[in-house]
Amino acid sequence: MSTIGIIGAGAIGSAFARALAGKGLKAIIANSRGPESLAELARELGPSITPGTRGQAAAQDIVLVAVNWTKLPSALAGLPDFGGRIVIDTNNPIEPPTFAPAELHGRSSSEVFADLVPGARVVKAFNHLPAHLLSDDPLAEGGHRVLFFAGDDASAKLAVSGLIEQLGFFGIDLGPLVGGGKLIQIPGGPLPVFNLVKFG
Repeated sequence: MSTIGIIGAGAIGSAFARALAGKGLKAIIANSRGPESLAELARELGPSITPGTRGQAAAQDIVLVAVNWTKLPSALAGLPDFGGRIVIDTNNPIEPPTFAPAELHGRSSSEVFADLVPGARVVKAFNHLPAHLLSDDPLAEGGHRVLFFAGDDASAKLAVSGLIEQLGFFGIDLGPLVGGGKLIQIPGGPLPVFNLVKFG
């Protein structure tokens, strides 16, 4: 199993960490305030989730980034080239409390995000459902809760699909990063917030 890093310990980052912990999968989680600030969360989640620095999280085989949109540049600044490693983009171009859409100048949010993670194979995923549905039991109504994903690299998508499956969800590939990513982008995409279940 690939090692996993999480940059961002807000609603989505901590929900993803909780889902990993539920399956005993190991991860390093980091935020802007340092490992000490995550000690209580780590105690709650158990031994498979380790607080670390931003650099330690970013050095893992698969790195999930879940940061408020306006804080992404500073959260990712100064990190080394990702050298072909997989980075999961969970970010949406809105921010509380107003949730007004950011100006993307005609680009998709994942295109903007990809510029901030040079050398990464970016996969858009884990962004289209409320956080609690990521950490809740993925078995729902007798089926598996659906998670969409999109990306341009087939092997990166295969790895993320495998992770989705390990967590107990059913992954659906929406195709390329730009086209597929727009389908699950908040705001504007037609698929966010639909809590779909795959039966059989």
